[in-house]
Amino acid sequence: MAIHLPAAPVELQQDWEVPEQIGLWTDTWRRFRRNRLSVAGAVVVTIVALMAVLVPVLVAIGVVQDPYHQNVVIALAGPGPHHLLGTDQLGRDTLSRLMFGARISLTIGVLVQGIILVLGGTIGLVAGYAGGRIDNLLMRFTDVWYAFPDLIFVLVLVSVFSPSVLSIFAAIGIVNWVTLARIVRGQVLSIKEKEFVESARAVGSSHFKIVTRHLVPNALGPVIVTLTFGIPQAIFLEAVLSYLGVGIQPPTASWGVMVQEGYDAIFSSPGQVFFPAVAIAVTMLSFTFIGDGLRDALDPRMRR
Repeated sequence: MAIHLPAAPVELQQDWEVPEQIGLWTDTWRRFRRNRLSVAGAVVVTIVALMAVLVPVLVAIGVVQDPYHQNVVIALAGPGPHHLLGTDQLGRDTLSRLMFGARISLTIGVLVQGIILVLGGTIGLVAGYAGGRIDNLLMRFTDVWYAFPDLIFVLVLVSVFSPSVLSIFAAIGIVNWVTLARIVRGQVLSIKEKEFVESARAVGSSHFKIVTRHLVPNALGPVIVTLTFGIPQAIFLEAVLSYLGVGIQPPTASWGVMVQEGYDAIFSSPGQVFFPAVAIAVTMLSFTFIGDGLRDALDPRMRR
């Protein structure tokens, strides 16, 4: 005779269900979206990036004025229907120059982080993984490099190699890799003592496999946050160099150049300084919000 056991209660059946498995980056994205300031910063950066990419097309079809077309008859004109943000001292459209200036600022901000990632990431990774004398030698070299004042060192490098987009982002990148190197070294020193790394060594994994499959992926979180925070720093430093006259050279449209050129007419036409200064401030603040959101999203202590 068959015996029929009663079905388990619904509450117990629900408890037996396996929880949903969420990957690291999926979980990071979900928590990043909860930070409204970070999302707002990402939206602003996306708009600025699209504006920088599409501005040549907008100029070609006549939606935006040519940023290099001069008309001294309307020099320092105020905002109007034909020039939404007015014109500069040479009669060039301020809005179009702001849009072209976004290309310079974003390009330098991103490319500088690429140089910092290669230099700082490599030195920090080698120092942390090798340890011993190599670690000591590389860290002492890093300390010596850190002792140089950033702005003065950048000024010297740009002056020696002549001001240009290439020399500026190379100089900023060469100077600012130290912080990332220390962060990567610290992460590698911590991760290489974990059990999963010891297990990989025990089964005979090569050094290359341990580094690429275990150390680098697990150290990406702080690296991404550091690089994100470095973008506004590079944008501001480029603007300072251009304002001092050793950065991007006229007539190339750059936010720093626009501030420098508009300073002479700041009382008669304050918009020539105000608009590029606001563009620099908003872009830097947006990247800072993104960095804050990524830091919280990638921090395992912030998980519930």
